[in-house]
Amino acid sequence: MIKALLLIAHGSRNKEANEDLIHLAKRLVSSELQIVEPSYLELAEPEIETGGDACVAKGAELVIMVPYFLSAGIHVRKDLIESLELLTKKYPAVQFKLAGHLGPHPLLETIIRERIEEALR
Repeated sequence: MIKALLLIAHGSRNKEANEDLIHLAKRLVSSELQIVEPSYLELAEPEIETGGDACVAKGAELVIMVPYFLSAGIHVRKDLIESLELLTKKYPAVQFKLAGHLGPHPLLETIIRERIEEALR
């Protein structure tokens, strides 16, 4: 089964802010995930649907949608579910799965502690 990763960030009018996701997407390409597409909910291109289209066009049979969001606000609880439903309806032969957002993951505490130590140096 060909698996793809669709990374989803909010999007920004600031080009440099959007480039963070593009660089992360490039680093996540692997033998397991040969297709990795960045996408944005709003304010930047490509939009989520366009990113999903790209995954399918490249042969993905399973697309894992990962929200690059810290909290489960309206975008995670509503907008991304709507995007999942839209892509599932558009491509019934492709499996789309929405992963959890980043916020509750315990490694974020480790990252915050590292940032604090960096700031104190």
